[in-house]
Amino acid sequence: MADAYAYSRPPVHQHIVEAMRRQLGTAAPLRTALDVGCGAGLSTAALAPIARHLVGLEPSSTMLTHGRHVAPQGQFVIGGAERLPFADETFDLVTAAGSLNYADTNAFLPEAARVLRPSGVLAIYDFSAGRRFRDDRLLDEWYDVFEQRYPAQEGYALDVRRLPFAQFGLRLDAYHDLEVAVPMSIESYLRYAMSETGVELAIAAGVQETDIRDWCQRTLEPVFADQARDVMFDAYIAYVSRDGRC
Repeated sequence: MADAYAYSRPPVHQHIVEAMRRQLGTAAPLRTALDVGCGAGLSTAALAPIARHLVGLEPSSTMLTHGRHVAPQGQFVIGGAERLPFADETFDLVTAAGSLNYADTNAFLPEAARVLRPSGVLAIYDFSAGRRFRDDRLLDEWYDVFEQRYPAQEGYALDVRRLPFAQFGLRLDAYHDLEVAVPMSIESYLRYAMSETGVELAIAAGVQETDIRDWCQRTLEPVFADQARDVMFDAYIAYVSRDGRC
C-alpha cells in the first residue's frame, strides 16, 4: 500500500492546494507548512508551491518508504496527530488531508492551535473516491459493484463542521465544496482502484491480488472503451484559524 499510495493515486491534492492558495491569498510562499497524516507524501509534495519549508508527519514508518522520492522538498517525521512533536507557534499552515477520520480530534485540535503561528491557518480537507465520469453513469455503476465486492472499512465519515473548534481557541472561518476533474485512462484508473482500502482489506483477508486485478481489468474495459475520461472527485476544504483571518 505504501507503493500504491506513492505512485498510483491520482493528482487530486494539487488541485485542492491551488484552491487553498487562492483562498489564502498567498502570493509569496509561506515559511512553514505541516502536513498531518501525510501518508506516502503526495499531500506534502502538493504544498511545495505555497510553502518554503515542508514537514510531513505520519504515524506509520512503512508509509514513508518513498517519501523522499515523492516529496524531495519535504522533511518527514514519524508521529501522531494527537501529540505533535513540534514547538509552539512553529507553522504558518497546518493541513490534514483525510487524516483526521480515525484520529482523536479532541486531542488534535489543541495541538494544532499550539503549533500554529498567531496568523496561521489549519486547512482540513478530503475528497471522495473517483467513482463517476462527468457526463454518464458508467463508472458510478461499476464502482457500486466494486464497493460491494471489496468494501472499505466502516467508520470513516467525519463532518469537520461539527468539530468543537471554539473549545480549543480556534474558529471555523470558511468551508468550501469543490469538484476536481482528473483525466484517467483505464491503466491509470486500474492502478488507482487497486490502491483503494477495500482492496487492501480483501488481500489481507486472503483474496489473491491477481484475482482482484483481473476482475477490475475485465470489467473496466467496457467502461473506458480504450479512451481517457475525466474522473470526478468531490472535495471540501475547511479553513480554521486562531484569529479569523480567512
